[in-house]
Amino acid sequence: MDVVVGLDVGTTSTKAVTAGTDARVRDLVSVAYPLQVPEPGRAELDAARLARAFVEALVGVAAAARERGDRVVAVSLSAAMHGLVPMDDDGAPLGPLVTWADDRAASRAAALVADGRAAGLHERTGTPVHPMSPLLKLSWEQASDPDRVARVPRWGGVKELLVATLVGGPHAVDRSCASATGLYDIRTRRWDAEALQIAGVRPEQLAEVLPTTTVLPGLRAEVAAATGLPRETPVVVGASDGVLANLGVGAVRPDVAAVSLGTSGALRVVVPGPTVDPGHRLFCYALTDDAWVVGGAVNNGGSVVRWAAQALAAGPDVGAGGPEGEAADDLDARLLAEAEGVPAGSAGLLCLPYLLGERAPWWRSGLRGAYLGLRREHRRPHLVRAAVEGVCQQLALVRDAFDGAGLPVREVRATGGAVASGLWVRTLAAALDLPVRVADSPEGTGLGACLLGWHALGALPDLDAATALVDVSEPVLPDPTDAALYRRLRPLVERSTTALTDVLTELDALDDTPSEPAR
Repeated sequence: MDVVVGLDVGTTSTKAVTAGTDARVRDLVSVAYPLQVPEPGRAELDAARLARAFVEALVGVAAAARERGDRVVAVSLSAAMHGLVPMDDDGAPLGPLVTWADDRAASRAAALVADGRAAGLHERTGTPVHPMSPLLKLSWEQASDPDRVARVPRWGGVKELLVATLVGGPHAVDRSCASATGLYDIRTRRWDAEALQIAGVRPEQLAEVLPTTTVLPGLRAEVAAATGLPRETPVVVGASDGVLANLGVGAVRPDVAAVSLGTSGALRVVVPGPTVDPGHRLFCYALTDDAWVVGGAVNNGGSVVRWAAQALAAGPDVGAGGPEGEAADDLDARLLAEAEGVPAGSAGLLCLPYLLGERAPWWRSGLRGAYLGLRREHRRPHLVRAAVEGVCQQLALVRDAFDGAGLPVREVRATGGAVASGLWVRTLAAALDLPVRVADSPEGTGLGACLLGWHALGALPDLDAATALVDVSEPVLPDPTDAALYRRLRPLVERSTTALTDVLTELDALDDTPSEPAR
């Protein structure tokens, strides 16, 4: 059958999937690479290695499609947001790609909040003022070495590097990734003058912004030769990974939200035009010209259970650096099974699960995790359950921000490794107080890229059709008693975070121990 390749570039791997117009994933190839943490606060990728991974994944999935007898009719691109990489005039990287998890620009973000400019920037760009964004990364670079910032021919992110590697020219980025930079005015659809001044860059150093359905002029000769695909194979510029996850689980109506819950997490809903939360708790990024995604991302998801496996579990299956691979998954499952025996509320134990810092709804650097209400009778299952509840409560705070912004939701569709666990899904349903349907395919983002590709080719004229195309489970309904308890506890989460922010931030500033960035 005819298939589109969805090439999904993440922080630790690039995945390539194929799917036809039936929205069923047929092939999957994944190429991993290490996230580099050379010192506290830094989080980078080897940009040259990343570029090779793009091609390796495409080579692998093209071969798999040929073995099936499928014909690749297009390649559609998905990219992780908020990266920053210097590039030469031909698009080759001139240094590492700084990922969203890099926190070195925290002081620059604090300065913009203090001088009152943060709110206006957020309202125009849709991107919270936070060290994750290229605006703040460039501002930090500009303060450190303004001559270098001005001298670099091109500044871009994952998508610009992806386009340069596979297609060559032009120096281009899609509107979705541009809308996540903090540099792009989502209403005038131009690079924002004040943001450019803060970043110290000129418009010509940044990419041309294209609609997400733009079809680029085929593959570079060397890429075509390596993959065996025709040079004229259409390449759809695509969108960012977050918004494509909504499309990949069929959450494209305004009343259906998508949850991604893997190592980290996010809750997002599609709206018809640019919408900025008046409380500045949510982001707004483009999917297409008339579909925009509003939501919030949290740094901590399934990683809280993996931390518990490393910190709290004892036994021969735990090594010095914690369990890895299949053993780690088995241990996670064992801890979650133990936590099943603990009632909702974890016997009065509250967890602020900021093990990797936090983003939504706080957008503050320096937050750390905490347990509150700890008593002698609490045991490991209580700590694990409280951590799961803490993550789900953070996502519920994002849902509360939806309500505050006039964005009612009646159903959630979920994807990601954590939702394989019944405890995670039931806790999520109760915390959100909404029915949760789990997507059949865990590759929501890659599938979303495929569907956007078919849309760009004209085979999927209406993105709303994805709601019916994508297979999901029967709904898991919220337990009314648990939902009521979580509603009572959520203000305590907010009050505790607010009260402890200064303490946690000072502790963070005093500690120079290298930490693992969020993924």
